[in-house]
Amino acid sequence: MSFFFDTNVLVYVFDRAESVKQAVAQDLVTAHMTARNMVLSTQVLQELYVTLTRKKQLGAADALEVVTTFAQERIVPASADLVLRGLALSQQRQLSAWDALIVQAALQAGCTTLYSEDFQTGARFDDLVVVNPFVLQAHEPAPKPLRKPR
Repeated sequence: MSFFFDTNVLVYVFDRAESVKQAVAQDLVTAHMTARNMVLSTQVLQELYVTLTRKKQLGAADALEVVTTFAQERIVPASADLVLRGLALSQQRQLSAWDALIVQAALQAGCTTLYSEDFQTGARFDDLVVVNPFVLQAHEPAPKPLRKPR
């Protein structure tokens, strides 16, 4: 099984202002990088760099180092076919073009799970299911940060 990560989940790894979400994101990323089943796209890598530097979470050199590290994972490259299929999906499912490209990249990679907070948890796109890792189930207690914010 492969798990696609949307940019917003990766950004929380570095967001000290959101300590609970940061801990969840760090644990999720660490687990999937260790299991070698994390999938990203070139779009995610670009968005991550822009977001980290624009929000001043990291300097340009540090953000590039982060992107370089994530670029070692399985990457779905942008292609004309991916863009055209993503735009068609955007029209079919009333998604923004950017969100549809994320979904299309995950589908193209054969992922079963898309981690994102930009979609409704449980949304399905063929065999792909969206999971918002920051949403609690009714029976779950609120998570406590596993480590102290830096």
